[in-house]
Amino acid sequence: MKIEFLAKLQDNPYENPSDLKNSFIIEGITLNEIQNLEKLYNNGNPFPKVLKELLFLAGNYCYVCDYGIDENQQELQEWVREEMTDRGRIISRPFYAFDVYGGDQFLFIYLDEGDNPTIYEAHPWVTGDNWIKHLDNLTIKSLVDNGVERVKRGENPF
Repeated sequence: MKIEFLAKLQDNPYENPSDLKNSFIIEGITLNEIQNLEKLYNNGNPFPKVLKELLFLAGNYCYVCDYGIDENQQELQEWVREEMTDRGRIISRPFYAFDVYGGDQFLFIYLDEGDNPTIYEAHPWVTGDNWIKHLDNLTIKSLVDNGVERVKRGENPF
């Protein structure tokens, strides 16, 4: 797969580039696995290019995204949807959660907003109707690129 958006992640696959012995390398999933996820979560339509790149490069492990403890991509999607169902929450458009944190929050993109869509943050446990926030000017590309740069400076990517 030709990488167009996430070249910085591809070029910096290590969590701790100054100490490769005590570092973690990104670990991707196969194109077949990505196609299966497209069938399940996007009605067989292709994912946005940036999401495909993220999954291909680092769908099993990424030091700038938290997929959840010991979960694969399908299990992550199922967990997010179960949490929403438990709280009576619905997202009616095709979406994909790519980062979870705090045990009850997740970042996601709508799958119908182009090749590098902006990110949304969901808080299914919050009461009221404002449980989704649009994170203006933040895309998977910018989130990943910023995380890589923080790691290169010796900082926490989150």
